Amino acid sequence: MSSSPISSFSSEAGEPADALAAMLDVRCTVDFVLGTGALRVRDCLRLERQSIVPLGQPAGSDLDVRVHGVTIAHGEVVIIDDNTALRISRVTPPAGVEAA
Repeated sequence: MSSSPISSFSSEAGEPADALAAMLDVRCTVDFVLGTGALRVRDCLRLERQSIVPLGQPAGSDLDVRVHGVTIAHGEVVIIDDNTALRISRVTPPAGVEAA
């Protein structure tokens, strides 16, 4: 039995998790978003090394975790040995999906 949390899921219709087995190895694009902002095209054309771009999030805010552009979680940056990682602090269902 796998230690993956997905292996314990089943659909509302009572179908076993095996129905999802074919999808478990599908690759998804995952983005870890530090922040967002808006710039005029004029300002984008003036960007150069050492430019500072203000973000809308306050310092110390959690990063957004997005799968194919949909925010699914939030977390904080942590350092493990010499690697950067993200500690998930909150998982959020996509918009329009009710939490169980």
